[in-house]
Amino acid sequence: MQRITYRVKVSAQGAKRRISYLLRPTKRGSRTKSNLVPCNSFASGNSSVHSVPLPRFTKTKRAIQVSSIALLSLPAESFTTMGTKHLAYDIPAYDHVMLDKTLTIAAVPGDSTYFATDGFQHGFGYDLVRSYADELGVDVELKAYANEEMALKALQSGRADMALTTASTQLKSQLNLPSVNVSCGYDTSLTKNGLHPKVSWTFKQADDPLSKKASNFLCDSIKVNSTQKLAAFYNQNLLKDAYSQNHFKQTLTEKLPDYQSSFQEQARNYNHDWQLLVAMGYQESHLDANAVSPTGVRGLMMLTNSTAKAMGVSDRVDPYQSIGGGARYLEEMKASFDDVPKTDRIWFALAAYNMGPNAIKRIQRELDADGIDDKSWANVYAYLAENKAANSRYVQCMHYVSNIRSYLETIKTQTV
Repeated sequence: MQRITYRVKVSAQGAKRRISYLLRPTKRGSRTKSNLVPCNSFASGNSSVHSVPLPRFTKTKRAIQVSSIALLSLPAESFTTMGTKHLAYDIPAYDHVMLDKTLTIAAVPGDSTYFATDGFQHGFGYDLVRSYADELGVDVELKAYANEEMALKALQSGRADMALTTASTQLKSQLNLPSVNVSCGYDTSLTKNGLHPKVSWTFKQADDPLSKKASNFLCDSIKVNSTQKLAAFYNQNLLKDAYSQNHFKQTLTEKLPDYQSSFQEQARNYNHDWQLLVAMGYQESHLDANAVSPTGVRGLMMLTNSTAKAMGVSDRVDPYQSIGGGARYLEEMKASFDDVPKTDRIWFALAAYNMGPNAIKRIQRELDADGIDDKSWANVYAYLAENKAANSRYVQCMHYVSNIRSYLETIKTQTV
């Protein structure tokens, strides 16, 4: 304590003299090349400032002494303004993630990583990140980058704790960054669902508890099984074949212009993304206002008689009324699950739109009784998948929600 107290009391002028003394070149140092990267090069990514080389151990010792004096010579208020991210090189990423209660992710948007719409992020890789953050008890902050290299360099420079990418092994090796594939070796579970086989989480240090815990998290046998089911939900093959792709494109080109203003107005009335309603309309009727099913549901949004009456719809084949009835009912379903995080709420609402809210809530009760998070869509979807043989409605519900997600993403990315 005496030594620390002494340094705190060093005046600014005295500190300056001590730093100058410690950095004074020696004869031995002038003849020796250093293998250490200059501090300013490490921080800024360049080496435009040249320093006199010192012997390795001498330089390390003096750098530590200088750092101690410089930090302890700062005014007390400086410590309150230095965010933990500024200390990213000094402490493990895990420590400041737990201190900040935030896991910062550098990610590149894509089919296998994440997708943003209607004010929230979702996606195969992103949902896995959220599960990991939930286990750590922290929030997720996502930072988007245009390409893999930019995301990885953001991680390397301390602007993120982890990177979510499909970067090549070669690029990660060039940047000396360790990673773990989210499939934990079960790549076929991704490829059969049209996902990139090398979706990975990348870290700055292999021995950081953040990366070690991530590897254990992803490769746990239960989690591997859950990951494979999540991959099925985010299946990207729905519109891959030429027939489906052409049919979707033709329907939106020929029919959507007649109904677009109705979709947009009713979406505003009930606080929805209008393109989500379009995706629902395509799933329900292929945007056919006169559609009728063998079970008696009809209209563009395929409303039952009872649902139409409850939603104030007098004519189910009237496109405007049908879209309005569907939008109002979806809003009621969202309200039924207002305790579910926004990132998952729309999937719960769509599942309830298809099966009824009581059926989904019953599944939630069973999950909760087993100690499983009942407010996670990944867990509800896994339940549907595991029990589909006993209930055909589960298969229908899985397809319903997954298809609408796929149509929405396709509309948003304008790939058709």
